[in-house]
Amino acid sequence: MSNDYKKEEAGGEPEGAAAAEGRAEELRYQNKKQVVKSGVLGAFIGLAVIVPGVSGSAAAILFGLYEKLLYALGNLFRAFGRCFRFLLPIGVGGLLGLAAGFFWVRALLNLMPFALISLFAGLMLGAFPAVGDELKGERLTPGRAALFVLGLILPVALSALSMFADAGPASLEDLQVWHYLLFPVLGYAVAVTQLVPGLSATALLMMVGWFSPLLDSVSLTYWQSHPQIFAVYACLIAGFAAGLLTFSKGLSRLIERRRAPVFYTVAGLSLGSVATMFFNPEIMAVYQSWTGIPWAELGCGLVLMIAGGVISWLFVRFERGAKGETCPP
Repeated sequence: MSNDYKKEEAGGEPEGAAAAEGRAEELRYQNKKQVVKSGVLGAFIGLAVIVPGVSGSAAAILFGLYEKLLYALGNLFRAFGRCFRFLLPIGVGGLLGLAAGFFWVRALLNLMPFALISLFAGLMLGAFPAVGDELKGERLTPGRAALFVLGLILPVALSALSMFADAGPASLEDLQVWHYLLFPVLGYAVAVTQLVPGLSATALLMMVGWFSPLLDSVSLTYWQSHPQIFAVYACLIAGFAAGLLTFSKGLSRLIERRRAPVFYTVAGLSLGSVATMFFNPEIMAVYQSWTGIPWAELGCGLVLMIAGGVISWLFVRFERGAKGETCPP
């Protein structure tokens, strides 16, 4: 990622109007290729809601758009025109990714779950050097090492909670008033998982028992028989939007002031999220369904993981070259 958003440490005062204008100007797309790249990022963010372990924020780091994304979300009402135009292709891609996740990726996960998860894991691992690029020149201190370890453990712990502390599937029928007060909070929490690399919306929803009910509710038949579900969607969306707009601003400011500690934590979260792709309720159910060692599926998964890793690594090299950085052999 470029150093466009690195803040000078002298003084530590809030940015002035000129600096804010400069940052908003950097959101402007220079060509169609940048627009397409943002749309692809949005698709990854949409998929992250469906596929356990996939991190839309980690993809944003890979694409060199993470800090721009945070700034645009946190300053949407401050510089509405430029922020909205920057976020529009990401939002469109997110909706397409979410739809693809519901109707296609979920079907593929039912057919070849381990192989598909391995592909996504390879894509995430291959992208990890992009996170490392953010730490170039930063000294590793005991405190930063501790933050890396904490980041590594957190997504794994969340995934473990989703398996061992699961309250069981919740019900979207016969909802009480307090449920409609809970859903905006849940939507806010899902937004946080989309902004912090390594956190999984799927694992969170599984942990509180709402993942399967919400996923199963997305059908025309269910909508016709349970029209109240749209009130649930509205509450979730309201909380999700509030989370994106407020948490992104706080996180963006934190990166400005404590860039190195934040990205050491992010590095741990990114690696931890890959581990959770093979350690979550859905994939554990796949393991339990195996009778013997499925060598063909394991081999296919290994090939796809390597392929995904190579593709992401080549993309990182391409992005470095586009920025004029030196690509290691």
